[in-house]
Amino acid sequence: MKNSMIMLGKDTLDSFRDLLPIILVISVFQILVFRQPASNLLSMVPGGLLVVVGLGFFIFGLRLALFPVGEDLAHSLARKGSLVWLLVFAFLLGFGTTIAEPALIAVANEAARVASGAEVIAATAAAQVDYSSGLRMTVAFAVGTALVLGVLRILMNWSLPLLIIGGYLLIIAITAISPGEIVSIAYDSGGVTTSTVTVPLVTALGIGLASSVKGRNPMTDGFGLIALASLTPILFVLIFGLLTQ
Repeated sequence: MKNSMIMLGKDTLDSFRDLLPIILVISVFQILVFRQPASNLLSMVPGGLLVVVGLGFFIFGLRLALFPVGEDLAHSLARKGSLVWLLVFAFLLGFGTTIAEPALIAVANEAARVASGAEVIAATAAAQVDYSSGLRMTVAFAVGTALVLGVLRILMNWSLPLLIIGGYLLIIAITAISPGEIVSIAYDSGGVTTSTVTVPLVTALGIGLASSVKGRNPMTDGFGLIALASLTPILFVLIFGLLTQ
């Protein structure tokens, strides 16, 4: 218990240190550039403290649970020797973590609102919900597919650079024929999927699997799933835009 509290305190201090440059930049601009009274900064203190404490708990939770659980599941599935269950687990992990990703929810809702205002979709609440849900489902399916490809890459020893280069060449080709309204959203979707919920579990899956498979190196083979999880949403959302057009 004592060690856990020490680790939590260290993670919280590290979070404060990492956020300090942002705090300094905001403070300098508020006082020296925008000429706002220093009292305005005091109103930010409670929110800033909550952010620091929240990040500390989040990082502590990653180390305590998410990384070990992801690695243990990968080890167990690899020892079980069932490729089907391993691929099913990888897909469901990617789909489930992405559909719950706060950053994706925010971007999908904003994209639906803007699309409605630009008359790309009907200006109704139902149309916005359908558009947002369709976008989230598409991205989640893409990340699930990416993890399946990533697991097969580790097992079959496929070349990661060839997969990435080939994927982006395909994205460039489809971008040329995609509706302009969806292109920017598609490229942003590749970034928001790899955020606070998805990254820890996906990374743990790759490292755990590479550690369990004979002849694989966790350093060279365990990483790379995040790259695939960033690529496939762009491709799938571009196709989503073509189909909805």
